[in-house]
Amino acid sequence: MIMRTAASIAVLFATALVHLTAQGGAPPGAPAGAQGGRGGGRGGIGPVLFTAIDGNKDGTVTRDEFTGAFDKWFTEWDTAKSGSLTAQQIGDGLTKVVAAFAPPPPASGGGQDPCSGRGANARVPCQADVDKMMAALPDKAIVTPEKPRTVLVLASARGFVHSSIPLAAKTMEEMGKKTGAWTATTTYDAADINTENLKKYDLVFLDSTTGCFLDDPNDPAATAARRAALLDFIRSGKGIAGIHAATDSYHGASCGGGGFSPGAATAAALVAQGDKDADQKLSRAELSAVTAAWFDKLDTDKSGKIAQADFGPRFAALNPPAGGGRQNAGNGPAVPGGQPLWPEFNKIIGGYFKFHWLDPQLIVTKIDDPKSPLTAMFHGQSFEIRDETYTYNQESFSRDNVHVLTSIDYSKMSDEDKAKETNPRSDHDYALSWIRREGKGRLFYEAHGHHERNYAIKPFLEHIPTGVQYAIGDLKADDSPSTKGTR
Repeated sequence: MIMRTAASIAVLFATALVHLTAQGGAPPGAPAGAQGGRGGGRGGIGPVLFTAIDGNKDGTVTRDEFTGAFDKWFTEWDTAKSGSLTAQQIGDGLTKVVAAFAPPPPASGGGQDPCSGRGANARVPCQADVDKMMAALPDKAIVTPEKPRTVLVLASARGFVHSSIPLAAKTMEEMGKKTGAWTATTTYDAADINTENLKKYDLVFLDSTTGCFLDDPNDPAATAARRAALLDFIRSGKGIAGIHAATDSYHGASCGGGGFSPGAATAAALVAQGDKDADQKLSRAELSAVTAAWFDKLDTDKSGKIAQADFGPRFAALNPPAGGGRQNAGNGPAVPGGQPLWPEFNKIIGGYFKFHWLDPQLIVTKIDDPKSPLTAMFHGQSFEIRDETYTYNQESFSRDNVHVLTSIDYSKMSDEDKAKETNPRSDHDYALSWIRREGKGRLFYEAHGHHERNYAIKPFLEHIPTGVQYAIGDLKADDSPSTKGTR
């Protein structure tokens, strides 16, 4: 988080632009080239598709190359010669393209970090990031714990895997040690969410979980047991805290196999936008029309070609995911963010993702509850942040359901930046952090934390532990639902 002061704005602005080309990691078992981090200025599958589409290797993609590539792929993917393709067929085809054209992983010691989600060692945070985080940690807890507290950090992501996941986990571990507020254990195994294991913990921290992160696609009974265990955990009086992509979970068309397909989101967007006869498929003509329309959107300067450097981020902004963490292609109607796939969880977490502004989008954040102990570090002052910033499905988020701590000051956003959002909320209500009651337990959520730079900023690292201590039960705060204010 970047605090705006006259003395430091230039330095902090420069800091906000560090590491913008870092790559996210692919989930275990994902095809080569599957990128994490939702793109976030990194392009998602866009950079790999550029390589596949740039037939003459001149560093640009023309309209003929773009539409021609998809027309060629239509022929290859329509193996039954039916004259149409489902989203599943398109997604599977794009995944194969990504696997075929993905660059090899960087060698250790090369120009790219061999650590974190940006390299092959995806569960180990980069030491440079850890050092910056350690230097910015708060010295003490805002309140003394009522008793020794334990936290389980769940880093299971079934959709896109953010490169910041291991750093966020390390932050929770080291923050607890330094402040004495808790002891944290990290797991990447969703099976650890079970009734017996959860007896050892006071809080579950959802570390940018995506997709149907608890589910076992081969064992419905195990899926049901894990979901029940998490619900019972918070409702019995314990806590859940979530950061960033915790709200990019359990939404879309279906959980499907619960796995990750790098082409799924693009396939879903193509069908949603191109299926004119509502048969949930694309004919060759429909695919040709929608890809031509996409090229027009990518070619923002109307030059007739798109440079390699521009293709990735423009493509990422073009087709936001259709389903929770991009974990399924989905053939359902084009509802922004898709349908709630686990309504009880969707209500508990406070909302689900439908769009994000690309990192490093400038966001002016306002303090909705300056009297709360959870916002004391902001001293009632608005501030600026550059990160990947989520917006939420209209029906999934409401101030009737949560107590908002901070939100986007939409009045300070330029018309150009507002226009970037597809299907904007009619109320322009974009909360960023909130708390809520669930049974006897409590929930805290913070929307930012996509990029590693955030974990080196003191106010951000002061906001998180107050939320965790609230959710654990040690910090008392007004958590009554907010009412929509005048904007």
